[in-house]
Amino acid sequence: MSLPRHDLPDGLIDWLQGLAGGQLTRLQRHVARREAWVVDLQRPDGGCVEGFLRLDRQPVEGGTVSLRREARICEALMETEIPAPALLGWSEEHHAALFSREPGSADLPGLADVAEQRAVMEDFIDVIARLHQLEPAALGLDEVLGPLPTTAAECALNDVDAQLRQFAGFLKDYRDPLLSYGVDWLRRHAPDNVTRVSLVQGDTGPVNFLFADRQVTAVVDWEWGHWGDPMEDLGNICVREFWNPSGGLNGLFQRYEAQSGIPYTRRAAQYYRIQQNVRGMIPIHAVCRHPRPGEPLAWYLCYRYVGDRSTCEALADAMGIALERPALPEEAPASELPLEDSALATLASDVAPALDTPIARSRLRDAEVLFQCAVREARWGDWLRDTESREIARLLGAQPVDYAQSLARLVAAIEGRQLADEPLVQYLARKAWRDEWLYRPAVTLYPERTWSPLD
Repeated sequence: MSLPRHDLPDGLIDWLQGLAGGQLTRLQRHVARREAWVVDLQRPDGGCVEGFLRLDRQPVEGGTVSLRREARICEALMETEIPAPALLGWSEEHHAALFSREPGSADLPGLADVAEQRAVMEDFIDVIARLHQLEPAALGLDEVLGPLPTTAAECALNDVDAQLRQFAGFLKDYRDPLLSYGVDWLRRHAPDNVTRVSLVQGDTGPVNFLFADRQVTAVVDWEWGHWGDPMEDLGNICVREFWNPSGGLNGLFQRYEAQSGIPYTRRAAQYYRIQQNVRGMIPIHAVCRHPRPGEPLAWYLCYRYVGDRSTCEALADAMGIALERPALPEEAPASELPLEDSALATLASDVAPALDTPIARSRLRDAEVLFQCAVREARWGDWLRDTESREIARLLGAQPVDYAQSLARLVAAIEGRQLADEPLVQYLARKAWRDEWLYRPAVTLYPERTWSPLD
């Protein structure tokens, strides 16, 4: 059969077919942030290998977040009772992994049956409790994950520091006050003790697992996996439930404690949801500043601006700081934006109907969002930068300067620990709300996101 048009590297399809000893009969691009393909391979005996192909075209040598790491973790978990995709093959030449394609849906937020949604979340919590009870020495992952951390602070900060090292070139000339403050806050508030060190998924929670019949069929996306404090995964669950609302968290962490024997504390969940946001902020900001070809930039803008606002809210919650939303400009009526409206109408009526693949339709939506963001930036960007410059000047007790100089001054003050937490977090939150408003077309990809209460 003829395969659809693709740009896979030369030799990759031959490698796939060699794994099964048969023909590739299905090749479909999966709509996701990281490149992935749904593949079927027909074996000579008539059987079919249903696979999920991941590909990293620009692997970072020595990176702590990698497809190679994900492949090795999934291979190790094949010897346990933790439901995860099986590793069917790894190509060092192409930096590609073929995983088993497991049954089930990832759309837990889309379940209309609240009782079913809760049952799935409880089963998922039980899976994570079992994961954290695995003995690290028995997994044989030291070569890819490195030695176990020896202190609570190492558990909390090793992955953050790894991201700072990996993106040092970008961060050398990039100044963001929330990122600077977030990293410093994590260092100042790092936990003093850890109950045990476990394999943590590092990005776990709703949509990063599949389910069917009220049970988890596979936990997926292990590229962030590492040795760490089990409480980190509970913070991760908070973050993913923020992005993918799945009935809230009430009672789930008490269930985790009962199932795992590992004590849960609200303070740890507060810390680690901030830790994941700050850690994830580094590559997200890098992509937004320097997007690579094929990156879904519209989604990254959403992750950035919704994520920044949620980080400020989490910081305020952890420190008992009250926040107040800032005043925002009035929106222009649609009749005043005829060029924008005409362009979007043309895309909807003439272009969208001609697209016949999910990935093409997704990319069109991304382009529409980027266009709308560009229009808003052109209309309101100067107002926003002027507002930030004036507010930073008041915060620092200085005369206003231009936006770039204002940011540099603020970051220097943060790095010098010259500002009290409360007024600084209150300002950072106002800035985040204004940014979220400016980039509202991207933010609507994940609208009205709020933190679920913690027990």
